[in-house]
Amino acid sequence: MPDRAPQPVERQLPTEEARDLVALVRDIVQREIAPRAAEQEDAGHFPREIFTLLSEAGLLGLPYDSDFGGGDQPYEVYLQVLEELAAARLTVGLGVSVHSLACHALAGYGTKEQQSEHLPAMLGGGLLGAYCLSEPASGSDAASLRTKAVRDGGGTSHASGAESGGDWVITGTKAWITHGGIADFYTVLARTGGEGARGITAFLVPGDAEGLSAAVPEKKMGMKGSPTAQLHFDGVRVPDARRIGEEGQGFAIALSALDSGRLGIAACAIGVAQAALDEALEYATGRQQFGRPIADFQGLRFMLADMATQIEAGRALYLAAARLRDAGRPFSRQAAMAKLFCTDAAMKVTTDAVQVLGGYGYTADFPVERFMREAKVLQIVEGTNQIQRMVIARHLAGPETR
Repeated sequence: MPDRAPQPVERQLPTEEARDLVALVRDIVQREIAPRAAEQEDAGHFPREIFTLLSEAGLLGLPYDSDFGGGDQPYEVYLQVLEELAAARLTVGLGVSVHSLACHALAGYGTKEQQSEHLPAMLGGGLLGAYCLSEPASGSDAASLRTKAVRDGGGTSHASGAESGGDWVITGTKAWITHGGIADFYTVLARTGGEGARGITAFLVPGDAEGLSAAVPEKKMGMKGSPTAQLHFDGVRVPDARRIGEEGQGFAIALSALDSGRLGIAACAIGVAQAALDEALEYATGRQQFGRPIADFQGLRFMLADMATQIEAGRALYLAAARLRDAGRPFSRQAAMAKLFCTDAAMKVTTDAVQVLGGYGYTADFPVERFMREAKVLQIVEGTNQIQRMVIARHLAGPETR
């Protein structure tokens, strides 16, 4: 059974421009993404042509500065675009979120020269990015990463006294990299100093750098169209001009990016949940049992009501966090809450959608089984939901005592 575009969500958008933007996204979804989503996911096809189209439409750089090719849109708008894309196909919605995450370091911490040189192509020039923090032995404990960047040569000094100039040589392995092996650029966190968070620095690495290779993509239970692979850095040389921020600032840059990225995951989760609810509603109102639609039965009606309530609550939570971010206020705790709640809600809603469809829900003839498989990964990526609880508790009660 072919996928259908989700029923339009009634959105509160701040400007006419934002309303036009969402209308454009819905048009692209209905024409280009939804009709082929199930077939392409089943075949493991990555829709690079869709990302090219989104770039041409100005949708890959929405939350960034228009001076460098971005869309100057607040996160309140950008996240609702992500939700629309993820409702049609998570590979696309999550892919846009990951691309935005990969641009964050340069947009937020790069020099004006670096931004002018690289951001226009990254934001609107058809390039696709990836973010390299996790490693085989350091997932949740990201500060223990082992990939090393060693300076080879040097020159003048910054005001801080650190060397500059020359190249860096990066050696190590990154894991669980969305777009691994197909990205045009990678934001890479590598160890340039001692142990712990203060010894990590960020770099912008070209996708075709010599010595950079990708392993065979992971075989996943969902998101089969989105390649996830290990990346091997075998003496990859990167000029100091591609170092982002100061030496040792990389972990702080990474955490800043993840706060924003978690909001992207939250929006994608609500998109998947909304698509599952739409499918469950269509089935329940059309399926006849005992002489009437199964949507007439109270047990199922209450299930649908709970699904809709979780979706609305999750949407309100991620938008509240986004508005804090847009206002320049702290939002780390709210981002963790949104990521936690929205992804747990997506898992519950998609599981219930399968239940609503009964045996049909367990078949690939209907998309709810795919939504359920896809929802699971959202509880894991960009900080597991157990990590989100640690972040929230730390904001409430302070650091853990030893």
